[in-house]
Amino acid sequence: MKLVLATGNKGKLREFKQMCQDEVVAFSDLLGEFEVIEDGDTFAANALIKARTIYEKLGDDYLVIADDSGISLPVLGGTPGIYSARYAGENATDKDNLYKLIEAVKQKGLKSTPAYYTAAIAIVSKYGEYVVHGWMYGEVIDEARGDKGFGYDPVFIPAGFDKTLGELDDDVKSAISHRGKALALAKPIINMLRTK
Repeated sequence: MKLVLATGNKGKLREFKQMCQDEVVAFSDLLGEFEVIEDGDTFAANALIKARTIYEKLGDDYLVIADDSGISLPVLGGTPGIYSARYAGENATDKDNLYKLIEAVKQKGLKSTPAYYTAAIAIVSKYGEYVVHGWMYGEVIDEARGDKGFGYDPVFIPAGFDKTLGELDDDVKSAISHRGKALALAKPIINMLRTK
């Protein structure tokens, strides 16, 4: 069964390929580019929407994995949360979202504040649907540091570290990240489904 990742996000695809060490194909390589409307109210719901949509277009020979993830700040009532990718508006870039978050933290008069990343990974195949979660806790600071990673990585310092994800090496990030933790739970399910 071929592994297909239901994302158009190049940063996520790179991370998945690195962490899976399997042949993972972006859905756009098979189906071309199109947008999946994510109108769920949780990370899990949105991941399932993406995975189901791509699976229905590809059929039974494929195992589709989709991730929905984002950052939440309790001081901001949990935002951006499921709206992390479009926090600064529908066509916002990663930088737009990042600087809107920095501005929101500064408006609270804070240099740093607790935050956490959530990743939900949905797995859809002819054998059923599964969802796993991973979390990474830390704090968001009021300035961008480092140019590694993507999204909010330059402002997020994981618990136990003094550098942002934008400053940490990819292998360190993979070992501690929300997506890495969720993928560690997803891998046994993927392996089980591929050997059925």
